[in-house]
Amino acid sequence: MKTIFDFLTPKSKTFYIEDNTTIRQVIEKFDAHKFSIVSIIDEEGKFITTISEGDILRFIKNHHEFDIYMAESTRINKVDLYRPYKALNIFTSLNDVIKLSLDQNFIPVVDDRGMYIGIIKRKDIIDYLFEGKYI
Repeated sequence: MKTIFDFLTPKSKTFYIEDNTTIRQVIEKFDAHKFSIVSIIDEEGKFITTISEGDILRFIKNHHEFDIYMAESTRINKVDLYRPYKALNIFTSLNDVIKLSLDQNFIPVVDDRGMYIGIIKRKDIIDYLFEGKYI
């Protein structure tokens, strides 16, 4: 039977940002990479949470004085998160990974120290289930 390692896309092949990133930097990265949600890590590499384009848009909508200067000076930790993704530990069962993939497009994965080590994509889980290899 496959394990969580078999589905892991390593950190080096994922898009993530550090928690000291500004709103403008996040917007530019969303635009460049065409993702709508991204993992946030601290400077040590520990997973903190995720942020979405919708979170950024709600922040802009709720700050009528928002302009480019505010975008360049406001860190993402000031943005309220609507529905951050849950991360799973590398030792999580495949059943729990499959269950969580119903609610999230990807699952951030951390090691036993809480360090971000990559993601599991919902597409990879669906492909595996579609092939009939999971019972």
